[in-house]
Amino acid sequence: MTGAPHIPVLLDEVVEALDPRPGDVVIDATFGAGGYTRALLERGAIVHAFDRDPDAIAAGRTWRETGENPPRLILHPHRFSEMLDVMTSAGVARVDGVVMDIGVSSMQLDQAHRGFAFSADGPLDMRMSQDGESAADFLNSADEKAIADILYTYGEERQSRRVARAIVAARPLETTGDLARVVRKALGHKPHDKKDPATRSFQAVRIHVNGELDELEQGLFAAETLLGEGGRLAVVSFHSLEDRIVKNFIRKQASDCICPPGTPVCVCDHLATVKIITRRPIVPTDAEIETNSRARSAKLRVAERI
Repeated sequence: MTGAPHIPVLLDEVVEALDPRPGDVVIDATFGAGGYTRALLERGAIVHAFDRDPDAIAAGRTWRETGENPPRLILHPHRFSEMLDVMTSAGVARVDGVVMDIGVSSMQLDQAHRGFAFSADGPLDMRMSQDGESAADFLNSADEKAIADILYTYGEERQSRRVARAIVAARPLETTGDLARVVRKALGHKPHDKKDPATRSFQAVRIHVNGELDELEQGLFAAETLLGEGGRLAVVSFHSLEDRIVKNFIRKQASDCICPPGTPVCVCDHLATVKIITRRPIVPTDAEIETNSRARSAKLRVAERI
């Protein structure tokens, strides 16, 4: 294989959790630069890799063939929320593992022309699939309340109304630098601040443009449906909104009853479909954070199909 341009977060921990054996079928739901996929292939697994970003799929197609017929890597240019339909169409009813690395990839962040980051100026885009409504389209057309709601809900920005008001007043916004400057001015930015105040707004707009939280919820249900008995689901998330969805999903699916508290008799007929492997999320070691600062907020949760 060609060298991976980025080191995936919690790689050893993810591979250990999935523990793939030769011939196991594993889904890498967020292919990106292919770091998890490479490690899974090295363990002898058959990997179905999903990514909505055409650049990621194109890069994956340049990998040298494994020499097998058919190859053990199958690329799918689809959202991971579509994995159930795609795998069914491919004739695969059950898989032995699924890994999901939620959020924007390092590869996307490092490409200024994709418009995900404010570290380098670029078009205000943020579209993972490179089609549909861009960040600029949304921010230059939505009303102030809609923008404020997105900033508050997806970025947990407490001063969302102030920021939204500043965005509307500064329109049109065309670049990541335009948006960053508006947010910083609205919130007050000091060069020595530990965290750039534009971070929350960029996160919120990106999540909205890509429908990331709905995608995550649908992807979790699809993964659970595809996993065979004993199959493992490993999910790496990077902020509280994602982690909360993953945690609540696993807890719900690990419970035999989900009736509201105080219900005298169970009426939901819900049966547990998974067991929790990680009662507390696995987090990166200090050594990993030192070599990859983007790993700092990562959390890994693992569940097993029963």
